[in-house]
Amino acid sequence: MSSSEPTIAELMTQCTRSAVHLEMRDHYGVAHEADDFRAWLETGQLDTDPASPDWAPWVDLVGQATARGVTVRRARIVSEPVSDYIRYEHASTTVNLHAGEDVRWLPRRQASTIALPGNDFWLFDDHLIRWGYFSGNGAMVGHEISDDPAVAKLCTEAFDAVWSRAIPHIQYEIH
Repeated sequence: MSSSEPTIAELMTQCTRSAVHLEMRDHYGVAHEADDFRAWLETGQLDTDPASPDWAPWVDLVGQATARGVTVRRARIVSEPVSDYIRYEHASTTVNLHAGEDVRWLPRRQASTIALPGNDFWLFDDHLIRWGYFSGNGAMVGHEISDDPAVAKLCTEAFDAVWSRAIPHIQYEIH
């Protein structure tokens, strides 16, 4: 897990056709979200301004990718009733949509018959995987890049199976 590996932004910039992201945790303890998540829990207020300093880099990155013809999709497998963190993610997903992502949600009970990788991942152009590794409390502990064709096939098939069953964001009701 070298620090010289490309970032998501670099991989997205190099991407030519598709970028898909599969998220399978009910809570992420990502450091840069901690204050925003805590404030949302306390006040119900959330930054959903695509031009805000926290969102603008992502909105620009996805916007540039989709302008080049890249399809950007994100699927989230969630337990129901959902955790507070998933409520928080759901509330902010309007910005992902604004940026050009297509986002779907799959209740975990509907994923039981899907062969899934053990970790979240980004898959770029159906061949390059960026694994995301998280601790038990959801903190990011690292990532790894793989271009193994068999692993890319597993990730492609897993994402496609999740996507076909998942509910579009605008139709998914939090339970």
